[in-house]
Amino acid sequence: MRIDRVKLIAEMARKEISIDDLAARSGVSRSSITALRGGKSCRESTIARIAEALNVRPEDLKGESIYGTNR
Repeated sequence: MRIDRVKLIAEMARKEISIDDLAARSGVSRSSITALRGGKSCRESTIARIAEALNVRPEDLKGESIYGTNR
């Protein structure tokens, strides 16, 4: 599963939240958030934790799969 890196970066900017703040709020490590911002894949539960910390739906952060749907 991938977070759309552009959506993540844009939402962080919109909420004026730094990587360190997001890590503290979500319980996801700083290095993992940095990796996600670079396009790395993650578990569905990680997306849910980050989405909750940003106060958005997980679907709002997911990238398109090769099949054209959010998986």
